[in-house]
Amino acid sequence: MPSSSRVLRPAISLVTATARRVQPTTYGRVYEATRQAHTASQQLGLSAKPRPTLRAQSLTPAIGPRGTRSIFIQIENTPNPDALKFLPNHRVLPEDVPTSFIEYLNPRSTIAPPYPSPLAAQLMNIDGVTSVFYGADFITVSKSSDANWAHIKPEIFSLITEAITSGQQLVTISSKEDAAAAGQETIEEDSLSYNENDSEVVGMIKELLETRIRPAIQEDGGDIEFRGFQGGVVMLKLRGACRTCDSSTVTLKNGIESMLMHYIEEVKEVHQVLDPEEEIAAKEFAKFEEKLRAAKGPDAAPTTPGKGSLDTVPG
Repeated sequence: MPSSSRVLRPAISLVTATARRVQPTTYGRVYEATRQAHTASQQLGLSAKPRPTLRAQSLTPAIGPRGTRSIFIQIENTPNPDALKFLPNHRVLPEDVPTSFIEYLNPRSTIAPPYPSPLAAQLMNIDGVTSVFYGADFITVSKSSDANWAHIKPEIFSLITEAITSGQQLVTISSKEDAAAAGQETIEEDSLSYNENDSEVVGMIKELLETRIRPAIQEDGGDIEFRGFQGGVVMLKLRGACRTCDSSTVTLKNGIESMLMHYIEEVKEVHQVLDPEEEIAAKEFAKFEEKLRAAKGPDAAPTTPGKGSLDTVPG
C-alpha cells in the first residue's frame, strides 16, 4: 500500500500551482507583506479583526431614478408637544418677502393678502391643525391638544412633499392694491430690521434679539417679534411653536429677560404681548391652576414657576 505522503503529494503540488496562478503579480510586495503579517498573527494566537464598513444613509435623493424630482423632508420635535418642525431642504419664504416669518392662525388668513398660501390653506383644512408657521427654510405646524400626531402627520408630510415637488409657489405676495382692498394698507416688515427713527437703546435691543436670541427660537420652530420699548420694559411677542408652548413664559423671563438686562442696563423687564384670545386663554389657565393649588393645599408649587408665571395673571 502506498504511503499517505505519496498520495497527498500530487494534491499538494496542484494546490501550490493553483496558488501561484491566482497570486496577484501586480501587487506582489503588498500581497507578500500581508501574507507574512497574517502568518505571524496566527503564530501569536491573534485573531484578525473584521474590516470596518460604512453604513449607507437612507436619504431620499433630489432626483429619482427616472428623472422625477423628489425631496427629503426632515421632521424635528419642538419644546411644544403640540408643534412639529418640518424642514424640506427647500426655501419656504420667497427672497423678496420683507419679514422673517409668516404665521397663519385661521383658514381665512391663508387666502387673504398680503401673503396667501395654497399649501397653508391645505394644511389648515386638516382636522386638528390650529396654525401654520413659515420660517425661511422650515414649516411649523401646530395642532390642538386632543389631536394625535400619528393621524395627521402623514397627511402633513404628503401635502408638503406634493407642493414642493410640483414646483408651485408656496407663498404669493399680493399687490399693494389687493392689500389695500383687504384693509392691509402696508405690508409688515421685520420688526427687528433697522429703523432710522430708533433710539440707541432700541437699536441695541434689536441687535441682541437678532444675533443672540432669534436663532435659538428659530431652532425651536418659532420666531420673535419686537413690539416696543417704554419705561425700561421691552415688549415682545413669541411666534410659531413658541407662541403656545407651556414653557414660553419661562423662556421669556428666565432666558430673554436675563440676557437683555445683563447686556443693556436700561432694560428692567420683558413683557410678553398677547392677542386678545391669548389673554383670555391665559386667564382661564391661571384660574385652572388656582383650582389645582386649592385642591392640593396652600403649599403647592405653581405649575409655571418663575417671575412672570401665569399664576400671577390678573383675573
